[in-house]
Amino acid sequence: MALLENLTDPAVLASVNDVVDSLDDKDSVAVAQAASAGIARLEAIRFRAVAQLNRHRSGARSVTQEVAFALSVVDNHAGAMVAAADALTTRLPRTLGLMDQGKLGGFGAMKVAAATAWLSDTDARAVDAVLEDRIADKNPGQIRKAANHAANTIDPDGAGRRAEGHRDGRRLSLRHGETGVASIEVEDAPVEKAAAAYRRIDREARALKTEGETRTLDQLRADVALDLLLGGQGGAGERSEVFLYMDLFTYLGLNDDPAELAGHGSVPAGLARQIASGSDTVLRRIITDPLSGQVLDLGRDRYRPTAGLAEFVRVRDRECRRPGCHRPAQACDIDHSLPWQHGGHTADTELIDLCRRDHRLKDEPGWTYQLASDGTLTIITPTGQAYDSTPPPLHQPRPPADQPPPF
Repeated sequence: MALLENLTDPAVLASVNDVVDSLDDKDSVAVAQAASAGIARLEAIRFRAVAQLNRHRSGARSVTQEVAFALSVVDNHAGAMVAAADALTTRLPRTLGLMDQGKLGGFGAMKVAAATAWLSDTDARAVDAVLEDRIADKNPGQIRKAANHAANTIDPDGAGRRAEGHRDGRRLSLRHGETGVASIEVEDAPVEKAAAAYRRIDREARALKTEGETRTLDQLRADVALDLLLGGQGGAGERSEVFLYMDLFTYLGLNDDPAELAGHGSVPAGLARQIASGSDTVLRRIITDPLSGQVLDLGRDRYRPTAGLAEFVRVRDRECRRPGCHRPAQACDIDHSLPWQHGGHTADTELIDLCRRDHRLKDEPGWTYQLASDGTLTIITPTGQAYDSTPPPLHQPRPPADQPPPF
């Protein structure tokens, strides 16, 4: 551990930075290359450590969540890291050796692991041997192509079955982007259908590109695709349900504090007011604690009847309570932080929202969930690491009327 600490010692890094500041162009490139080689070697160490953790846990599903917590990465990336770590330390020793030599980065190594995941151990080792002289110092795109070609050559029959398996795994995903935008993607769609769908969208978008149309073709394609998905005609608005959290003062235009869209995150005040002014908008009154901004009560005035306690918990939590998971609470399970069979109570002080995957994680051996009176959820992993989750306040804490506001 002392060696790893030296590598991140502030004094050591400061001295290196002083040297870098005096480099010419040629030496700057050389130092950047040397740093990349060093990073690759450290990534090899990280893969070995993750693989060791996975072996200690006998490949338990919860390893992915613990890696996501510990390394501050999203679950999908953590899962890919665990799978790659296992493959590199068992089936792909030569690829891992290239990392030890500083000739291959972690991202490229994960491309090899993904391309060979469907192969038998024997065939994976054969591909590993073929690639050893082909992927050093190559970029991830080149590595992916080389690894896929080698894998398909080693097992052509399996490659055909794999293609069918990929098509069977088609799915729709929603990825939140920067403020106010998101992306919808149909992943692993049959290529002939995806190409035909794109041609139809492109044809209709070009038909709309008449004189006076200010939207670009890219914008028109996106608008046409969304309209078709929503069953609309030529841009007609469709009713959808989203949960927007906005301070009354912001709604009234008295301030420009950002609002929050459940599952997405912060949105600017102007965009929030635009969303909230729609013809189908349903407004709810939520009472918050002025000193903390946390939800205290849920107003009952709305178009549809309330679901009582369950709805209060969902409104309060907004998203799955596991740190790093942003699935909206309305798509989550309501669960006891302390299991019912162990003395838990069905009360807002003990109920939390967890998506189905994280609901299952809570029941894995060694995972402990503790909900404090202020709403802070503490998750303790099997290795004893603690991670806190608190719903962000709906507004900044406000001092009593007789105290001046903070500066």
